[in-house]
Order: sequence, then structure tokens, then C-alpha cells
Amino acid sequence: MTPRILVDADACPVKDEIYKVALRHGVPVVIVANSYIRIPEHPLISRKIVSDGFDAADDWIAEEADALSVVITADIPLADRALKAGAKVLGPTGKPFTPDSIGGALATRAIMADLRVGVAGIGATGPAPFSKTDRSRFLSALDTALVAVKKAAS
Repeated sequence: MTPRILVDADACPVKDEIYKVALRHGVPVVIVANSYIRIPEHPLISRKIVSDGFDAADDWIAEEADALSVVITADIPLADRALKAGAKVLGPTGKPFTPDSIGGALATRAIMADLRVGVAGIGATGPAPFSKTDRSRFLSALDTALVAVKKAAS
């Protein structure tokens, strides 16, 4: 098998960066979404449209992920599932999800969900705006992850 990148694409702000790094490394990319997303015409870049069922894209990615996959997602439960499948997982800001960090991320997510339900307005501001630094950190992290996956494949 060959390394590949699986992208939880619906709200992914770094698709162009993914294409750039993937093409440089010669690694296939699968853009996964529940609706049509425009992608560049290139043999290494493909699109997988899943049903519009709840978590259909997450389910497809989790089933496809393996030790030769780099999964790009901001979805913490999907990151957990992909890690359990052996994949490397990056958030769109370049922050890697690891077996050591995922428990804390899941716990924080649960606490914030409880706060949003219990106290109106708490945590309702959403994530910080996406910055040039986030984009740069992502490019570096994806390059590092691909090097590691390609090394493991050989």
C-alpha cells in the first residue's frame, strides 16, 4: 500500500496547502465530503462524496484510515478514531493529535459542550480566526507527517 492523505473536507481551511505538499511528495489525497467540493484536476487528487447522513464522512475516513494514512480533521472524535486505526492525524492549524494528547482533547471537548448547554454564551465564540502562522505551522506539520509515513511504508 501507498501513503495517502484523507481530508475531512467540509470545513477544512487548508485544502490548497494539502494539495501543494501532497504533490511535492507524490502522495494521493482523498477529499471526503457529503457534497460536491471543487478539486484540482490531477491524478493524485480525488473526491469521495458520502451520503448526507450524520457523521458519514467521519465514518468513511475512520474505516479507510490505517498506518499509512495522514488524516486532516478538526473533529476530535474522528481524530480519536483515526489514531486508533494507526493513522497520523493533524488539525488544520498543524497541531498533531497523538495517542498522548487525544484523551485531554476529548475531555476538553466534553466539558465545553456541557458548558454551552448549561450556561448560555459560554464558549459560544467559536475558534480563533485562522492565521498565517496557522497556515505555516500546518505546512510544516504535514510535511513532517508525510515524511514519517513514507519512512514507515518503506
